[in-house]
Amino acid sequence: MLPQPISIAIVDDHTLFRSGLASLLDEFDEIKVLFEGKNGQDLQHKIVNHPDVQLLLMDINMPVMDGFAATKWVKEHHTNVNVLALSMLEDEKAIIGMLRAGASGYMLKESTPNDLLLAIKAVVEKGFYINDLVSGRLLIALKNGDSGPIFSTRELAFLQHCSTEHTYKEIADMMNVSPRTVDNYRESLFAKLNIRSRTGLVVYAIKNNLITI
Repeated sequence: MLPQPISIAIVDDHTLFRSGLASLLDEFDEIKVLFEGKNGQDLQHKIVNHPDVQLLLMDINMPVMDGFAATKWVKEHHTNVNVLALSMLEDEKAIIGMLRAGASGYMLKESTPNDLLLAIKAVVEKGFYINDLVSGRLLIALKNGDSGPIFSTRELAFLQHCSTEHTYKEIADMMNVSPRTVDNYRESLFAKLNIRSRTGLVVYAIKNNLITI
């Protein structure tokens, strides 16, 4: 007997993209597209009729109610529904913003259907999907709930600032240290966690409750 397909919905304000993606995903036996929404408000109206939806593919830039607000609303009112961000935006602000709102992963719209399928499966099965944001070592640590390394008070303060939009120079000013010292905090955390991006540090900090959001 074949396993039940994963029930998903697509929330995107571009009708052609939304419908085209739904058609592509319908080709996979593992996926069942339950409904489509044109923005967060439309999602709110439709999700009540689909209590069995497991995952939402969420765009970010949408009118009326964008992906950030919609994701936050979903995690507050439908805690068992996963959100996988699907956007054209590749900047750290967008990625961190969606993760802070409650998204379980982040994909670019230029991704292949097969890559998207793998991401959907990972979110449903493991609760989180990461690609080039963090290392494989970090993924294992998150999955197993390892306590991880020990951080200094200053490193934790630096992590908190990293979740904001401030530049490294601005963070140095706020912490009353030199830019070189901030560089040392960053490099120390990179070495401890085997991470090579600011986004990866924030992902780790959020998932391990090291910062306040």
